[in-house]
Amino acid sequence: MENEAELVSQIEALAGKLGQAKASITHRFIGQEKVVDLVLSALVCGGHGLLIGVPGLGKTRLVDTLGTVMGLDDSRIQFTPDLMPADIIGSEVLETGADGSRSFKFIEGPVFCQLLMADEINRASPRTQSALLQAMQEREVTVAGEHRALGAPFHVLATQNPIEQEGTYPLPEAQLDRFLVQINVDYPDRETERDIIVATTGLSDRESAQVFTAAELLEAQSVLRRMPVGDKIVDLILDLVRACRPDDPSAPEAVRTNVSWGPGPRAAQALMLTVRARALLDGRLAPSPEDVVAMAEPVLLHRMALSFAARARGESLADLIRSVAQGVTRVEAAA
Repeated sequence: MENEAELVSQIEALAGKLGQAKASITHRFIGQEKVVDLVLSALVCGGHGLLIGVPGLGKTRLVDTLGTVMGLDDSRIQFTPDLMPADIIGSEVLETGADGSRSFKFIEGPVFCQLLMADEINRASPRTQSALLQAMQEREVTVAGEHRALGAPFHVLATQNPIEQEGTYPLPEAQLDRFLVQINVDYPDRETERDIIVATTGLSDRESAQVFTAAELLEAQSVLRRMPVGDKIVDLILDLVRACRPDDPSAPEAVRTNVSWGPGPRAAQALMLTVRARALLDGRLAPSPEDVVAMAEPVLLHRMALSFAARARGESLADLIRSVAQGVTRVEAAA
C-alpha cells in the first residue's frame, strides 16, 4: 500500500511545480488565467483540449508557449479543406537504393509529436478529421496495416473559430467526446489588453522558461490519478452527469425540456480527473464540491446539445449546465 505521507509530499511538490509552469506561461501568454488553468489541467490529466475563440486571441501563442514550458516536442497542422489524412499521419513512399533495390519507407507526418496543435480543425473534411480519432484515443496510428505508436505523452490542442461557419465541417459527436475539456477563449479585459500590446510590440518578445520535461509530465499524470477523491465528490459527479441526461429520472425539468442528448460515462471520467487537477492548481490535496461546479461547464459543454426549440428560444447551454451543477450541489449539501 502506498505510503500516505509520501503521496502527500508528491502532490505538494507537483502543485508547486504547476505553479511555476503557470507563472512561466503567463509571462508570455498574458492574462487569461482561466484558460491557462484549463489547458494545464488537460495536460496533467493526460487529455486533449478544444480551444474555441475568434482569431487573434493568442491561441497559437499559448500552444507554442506550452511546448516550451512543458518540455514537449510540439507540431502544428493548419487544417484546410484540401488536407488529406496522409498529410497528418504520414505515408509510405517507394525508395530506390544505390544497388537498384526498391523498398517502402514510412515518412512520419506531423502527428508524430508530443503536443499537436490542430489549428481550425473544423475546416478539414470529415475524412481528414477522422484521421485524428485513433491518434487521440489510442495514441497510435495504423498505416498499411502496421500500428505505429505516437509520442509519450501525446496531447492534441485543437482550435476552432466560432463565428465563421461557411466552408467548415462541424466536428462529429464521437470526436468532440474525445476532448477532455472545451476551453472558451474570450476577449481580454482592458488592463490585460493594455499589457499585451505594450509587451508584444517592442523590439523583443517575452520568453518563457522550461519547467517540466516529458518524463516529469508523465509522472505528474500518475500522481494526479493517485489523488484521493471522497465518496461525496464521486456521488456529486454521478448526480451531475446523470441529471444532464434528458431521459434520466433525476433530470430537472429544464434539462428534459431543452436538451436533446446528454453526456455519457466519459464525461464522468473527465470530471473525476479535472476536479483533481483544479485542486492541484489551487494547492489542495483533494477536490471539493466547488471544483465540480467549476469544471462542469468545460467538461460538459461539448458533450451535450440543445434541442432545436431551445436554440430557437435563445437558450444558453452554458447557463443550463451551471444551473444544474449548482442545483445538484445544493441538494448534496442539504442531504
